[in-house]
Amino acid sequence: MPRHLRRTRRPFRWIALAVASTVAVALAAVGLWLSGPQPTTAEVSKVGPARHSPSPATRNATPKPVISVRPPEATVSAGTFASLKPTTNPATGRADTLDGLVPDFALPPIENGMVPVLTRIPTEQKVVFLTIDDGAIKRASDLALLQEHGIKASLFLANAFISNEPNFFKSYTAAGNLVEDHSLSHNLALASLGYAQQKAEICGMADVEKKTFGRRPVFFRPPGGPYSSSMRQAAADCGLKAIVDWEAKANAGGMDYQVGHGLRPGDIVLMHFRPEFAADLNAFVAAQKAAGLKVVLLEDYLAVK
Repeated sequence: MPRHLRRTRRPFRWIALAVASTVAVALAAVGLWLSGPQPTTAEVSKVGPARHSPSPATRNATPKPVISVRPPEATVSAGTFASLKPTTNPATGRADTLDGLVPDFALPPIENGMVPVLTRIPTEQKVVFLTIDDGAIKRASDLALLQEHGIKASLFLANAFISNEPNFFKSYTAAGNLVEDHSLSHNLALASLGYAQQKAEICGMADVEKKTFGRRPVFFRPPGGPYSSSMRQAAADCGLKAIVDWEAKANAGGMDYQVGHGLRPGDIVLMHFRPEFAADLNAFVAAQKAAGLKVVLLEDYLAVK
C-alpha cells in the first residue's frame, strides 16, 4: 500500500479505538452501579413519605383522643392520635370533646329570675350527652371503663354520697369529666320544700364542689328529677345556669326511653354510680353506636366554664 495512504488512515484507526474504550468503561460503570446495594425503606423515608391514599383500616380507625385536623393523605395510627393534645376551646378554657363541631343550640338565659330546664338538647347534630349521678359506688374500674370508650361525662354528685371520700372523684375531673350539683342531702322531696331550704341545699353543694374540685358547678339536677319554680329561682340565686333532667336512662343493664325506642340526637342520658355500672355503660355505648351518635360533654356543647 502506498505510504501516503497509510498516513491518512492511521489517525482514524486510533480514534475508533479510543471511542470503543470509552464506551466499554461507561458500560462497566453502569453495571457496577446497578448491581450495588439499593436504598433501604428507612433511607427512602428520610427523603419523604410515599404519596398514597390511606388503607381502609386506617380510614375507619377511631383514634383516642379524636383529633379534628389530620393531613388528607397521612396514615396515622390510633396510638399516634392518643399522644396528641385535644384542641382547647377558647370559650371554656379547657380541652373539649367537640372535635371541631359547631353547636347549633345556645343555652337559654335566666329569665324572670329562674334558670331554664333542659331535658334534652334540641339539635339535628348527631350528638348525645352522658350524665352520671350520686357517687355512692366508688371504683377506679368505672373511670377506666369511661376512658376505654373515650367518654367524658357530667357527674351530678350529692354530698350525702361523697362526704365519706370527697377526694375520690378528683381522678374523674383530672381525666376531663366535670362535676355538677345534685344537692347536699339528696332529698327526693326537695321540690316540695320551701325556697330557703332548696337554696341551702343547692348553694351548699356548690360550695362543697368549689372547695373540693376547684370549680363551681353550673348545672343542677334535682334528686329524682322533679323541680319547681322556687327551685329554678334558688338555682339561679346560687349562680347556676340551668336545671338538667333527662329523657333516656341506662338502667339495670339496659336502656329506658321516655320518648321513642332508641337514642335521638341531643338526648341527655342518665346513669348512676351503681354496682351494675359496667353493664349500664355497655348498654349506653351499644345504643349510642346503633344511633350513630357522638358522645359530647354537655358543658362543651353549651360552652359553659
